[in-house]
Amino acid sequence: MNQILSKKVLIIGAGPVGLTLAIELTRFGVPVQIIDKAPERTDKSKALVVWSRTLELLDRQPGGSAPFIDAGFKANALSFLSGDKLIGRVTMDAVATPYPFALMLPQADTERILEERLASLGVTVQRSTEAVSLSLRDDGADVVLRLPDGHEENASADWVMGCDGAHSLVRHTVGATFDGSTMESDWILADVHVRGYPVPDTEATVYWHEDGAFVIFPISPGRYRLLADMPPSGDAHPPTPTLEQLQTLIDRRGPQGMTAFDPIWLTGFRINGRKVTQYRWGRAFLCGDAAHVHSPAGGQGMNTGMQDAFNLAWKLALFMQGRAAEALIDSFSPERSYVGDQVLKNAERLTLVGTTRNPVARTVRDVVGHLMLGLAPVQNLLADTMTEVTIGYPESPLNAGSASGLDGPEPGQRILDDQLFGAGSEPRFALLASGTPALDLIDRYADVLEAELRTPPDPEGVWLIRPDGYVAAVARLSDLSAIKNALTLLTP
Repeated sequence: MNQILSKKVLIIGAGPVGLTLAIELTRFGVPVQIIDKAPERTDKSKALVVWSRTLELLDRQPGGSAPFIDAGFKANALSFLSGDKLIGRVTMDAVATPYPFALMLPQADTERILEERLASLGVTVQRSTEAVSLSLRDDGADVVLRLPDGHEENASADWVMGCDGAHSLVRHTVGATFDGSTMESDWILADVHVRGYPVPDTEATVYWHEDGAFVIFPISPGRYRLLADMPPSGDAHPPTPTLEQLQTLIDRRGPQGMTAFDPIWLTGFRINGRKVTQYRWGRAFLCGDAAHVHSPAGGQGMNTGMQDAFNLAWKLALFMQGRAAEALIDSFSPERSYVGDQVLKNAERLTLVGTTRNPVARTVRDVVGHLMLGLAPVQNLLADTMTEVTIGYPESPLNAGSASGLDGPEPGQRILDDQLFGAGSEPRFALLASGTPALDLIDRYADVLEAELRTPPDPEGVWLIRPDGYVAAVARLSDLSAIKNALTLLTP
């Protein structure tokens, strides 16, 4: 075995999560090596939706969210039906975001755009390169890589990122338990062309049927993804459906007169709901499916993983550059574990609601669902949750208190402000404030704060905003102790 060049950060896995992490670290000046055992990126649709919050975060990268939007298809509504009865309809038009829609973009295209973006920053994915073993040290990690020609070489890194999926080598190496369960039912997934879809092709539809759920997601005009749960087959792997079987499902559970043809991808799968409790293990981190897998209900798996990457990258960059204390990277695990718990619970709840076969439970579901989905606040909350703009960190160890009576977001909440968006080359906190006291803070914490003040939501207050657009602390101009406490946590 020959020694190869050591990189500061080794990213194992070049799916959307690993690619996002590599882009973020690279643009912040952190050297990375990213490997993937697959010879080429996926050509399958896989994860289909890029949600609003992810698009907001992508806007902070060079190139922004525009290439994704240009390549995708916008869907802006979701309807729930039971038989031919409309239970409720939720639109995303009122979501407070520049992107009030679900961007339907097959994972193959998401990966292509991300990989092209990474290449433009000077980093190439090393494909057909597999991490076959890993050992952690207090100051880094040693890894054995199997290269495209089959030879094995030793490599080392200061940090290792496990973006290597549900069967993660990194997770197995650190001994993290993947707690959860597998649903007993089988599921089918079909990406097909369709004629006779009776609603606008910018809308998704969930059919609640006595046999189970049937879901239709638009991918592009005339092309759709169909999902349905089936009785357990008892096979080791769920069988792949035929087009004829799919059509029978459509005729029984879906809209009458709809015909599927020209299939692009047909597959069977089972739903796992599993998650680790800890995302950091010394010099190793777990992100994406290596840390959490769950039902496709809500379409939030890939987005959650990409947001793991956004959360981790700026923290690790600040720490590696000697500009922040280790407490900053320690916050990654509790913050993202909290979000993972919420996503897991919501996905499980949606799945159970849609797949119940108990007649009494179905009747109650339909009545309560129709009542609740007729209320504007419930519709708005569901839209905000789907688009992920409600994701926040209310229990974050980085939150350093708030000031009552001010008009603006609280610690842990996302802030939406055009002036905070940009493709900066280093992560910095921003101060939303006016007045000399806040300027004094900029002088004192020049290593981590932007040099200029931003306009506050309330002129009486001061907001400390993290590089990922979440509030770290809020104070009144007359008492900046909460801001100082938050900044003190960052002091190396």
